Amino acid sequence: MPHADSAMIPSGIDKQAFWSHVHEQLSYLLAGQRDWVTNLANASSLIFNSLMAFPEFGDGDRMVNWCGFYVNAELFPAPKLAPSSETQTSQPARLLLGPFCGKPACQLIHVSPGKARGVCADAYCQKKTLLVKDVDTYPGHIACDGETKSEIVCPLLLKLPNEGSERAIGVLDLDCLALSGFDEADREGLEKIAKLIVDACDW
Repeated sequence: MPHADSAMIPSGIDKQAFWSHVHEQLSYLLAGQRDWVTNLANASSLIFNSLMAFPEFGDGDRMVNWCGFYVNAELFPAPKLAPSSETQTSQPARLLLGPFCGKPACQLIHVSPGKARGVCADAYCQKKTLLVKDVDTYPGHIACDGETKSEIVCPLLLKLPNEGSERAIGVLDLDCLALSGFDEADREGLEKIAKLIVDACDW
């Protein structure tokens, strides 16, 4: 099957079945590939284009207008072709923009104490999914696109071997043009997808 066909959605399915279908298709796309940049690129494309094909989110004033990832800056590879005289300088804890679909977005989000603000930073620091029905009422919201009205952000949580704890390594972020664009079914579906992505990658 061509990879692009992964984003085709069966007709007449409800939201729970929709997220189960996306999860299944994504598991096929990620199989055999452990590079996180590659996997996040395919994941953002599959989720976004699947949502475009699903009547509840696909067009008009309920459209999902952004889907993508922010990842802990420490996980990005160090430059390999930079002049040897250049050195890496210490930076506050931050998330950097990763693979996404949608309009251009904020390049970095601070997550260090005293600097963290916005839905992505809060979901990352609290290690829990945040479902925001009206972004204009959310304290410290960072508006990358003024048309966005609601948002859901799922943290990417990596289980640390032999420690029994989880470390946040990034977030999966979706924006919608409608108020109350996301609900508990979306939270449940996206949390399962976030876990699938984390487990499928080498970080």
